[in-house]
Amino acid sequence: MKAALPGMAARGYGREVNISSVHALVASANKAPYVAAKFGLIGLSRVAALEYASAGTREQGGATVNCIGPGWTETAIIEPQIVARAAEIGQLTAWLCHPIAHNITGAAIPLEVGMDESVVPD
Repeated sequence: MKAALPGMAARGYGREVNISSVHALVASANKAPYVAAKFGLIGLSRVAALEYASAGTREQGGATVNCIGPGWTETAIIEPQIVARAAEIGQLTAWLCHPIAHNITGAAIPLEVGMDESVVPD
């Protein structure tokens, strides 16, 4: 972000999409370092979003910073869901990168359905 955002701001357009984890939004016992790192990435993304919120114009699209928080466990029984979730992550990332998303910045967007600690990977 440190290297990319200044150029995005100078052009008046850019998209930073960080990948965190559902653990940043739903804490999990015995995973303090991992959870802290994921919370930290959301915080860092939000600070950068504020710092670059005035870059560009609505017409240019501005520079935005967002964070996606996926969560799943890969098993054979849910493989189709994993493939679908990967496609969903790709679609959300592409949408966040589109000029239409100029007002979405500093967001932490979870991609989870009824996350349960028992199905969250280490």
